[in-house]
Amino acid sequence: MDKKLSNVIKYILSILVAVLFLYFSFKGVKWSDLVTGLETCRWEYIIMSMIIGVAAFWFRGMRWRELLLPIDPSTKKLTTFNAINIGYLANFVFPRIGEFVRCGFITKNSPAIQDSSDTGETGKIQTRKIASYDKVLGTVVVERAWDVIVMFLFLIAILIFGWERFGSFFVDKMWRPLSAKLDFSLWWLLAAITVTIVAVIWIIIKLKDRSRLCTKITGFFTGIWQGIKSCLGMKKAWRFFLYTAIIWSMYWLMSFSSMRAVPQMDGLGITDALFLMIAGSLGWFIPVPGGFGAFHYIVAMAVSVIYGVPFELGIVFATLSHESQAITMIVCGGFSYTYETMKK
Repeated sequence: MDKKLSNVIKYILSILVAVLFLYFSFKGVKWSDLVTGLETCRWEYIIMSMIIGVAAFWFRGMRWRELLLPIDPSTKKLTTFNAINIGYLANFVFPRIGEFVRCGFITKNSPAIQDSSDTGETGKIQTRKIASYDKVLGTVVVERAWDVIVMFLFLIAILIFGWERFGSFFVDKMWRPLSAKLDFSLWWLLAAITVTIVAVIWIIIKLKDRSRLCTKITGFFTGIWQGIKSCLGMKKAWRFFLYTAIIWSMYWLMSFSSMRAVPQMDGLGITDALFLMIAGSLGWFIPVPGGFGAFHYIVAMAVSVIYGVPFELGIVFATLSHESQAITMIVCGGFSYTYETMKK
């Protein structure tokens, strides 16, 4: 299948999934109730959430830079910040493509050097980027892995200290529907996929010296591994963990600010903001453009199940939370893209 056609099909499918989630999210919601909820919103808290979001983007750039410095010491703070923003903007076009876009941005802005060990087919010395794409991608793998670990730790903390209050949502609305689908046939399918992946890896390794394609594939994943190993060479690793703590604290504050924007949720506290942050994070993980639909449905369902409030109120909170984040991402992404374009 043509690559462009394949990408178009994937994009259309992701759009359809987003539309499906939006349909179930807003199904039965009276627009008059939604408008009333938005009219009573405390917009100063939404603005505060958006400002905190911009700061979180900056610290994401600073944290990523700590991983990139062992690869390319010339990496600038503004470059990583703009890369993060442009990546977020790209995610609204096609889900998850932003991670690859920001890697390409860093590589493009990395200095080029001559590599005497690579003469190419012409016999001439080739030039290469200090921060090669595969190594940069390895740092993103590390960064995302740590985000998953932190979110998992927050989830464990919520389940341990707030099981009586929040456990029903994760068990009844997530675990049981998922476990019901994990029947015998699915386990066989997962086993077959695992065996296939292992077989493909074994063939690639065996043919890496005889097949040009296998050589390129092996070299690409070797570069990713080198990027992961380079992260261990951080001179001030404490900065990486400090930035991680700051980033997730800001996400927590963004959730709390959005919650305070809805007068009907005044009785909720900082622990509730943590729970809604985790629920919202699960919505962003679903591969739809910008998290549209999935975020709204999961967060609204969480608010309705845990706090017993009308689903419509949950939709108001989810809409305020998501759209404020989306606008922040679009504005920051547009600013960074325009800045980099004009700079050139």
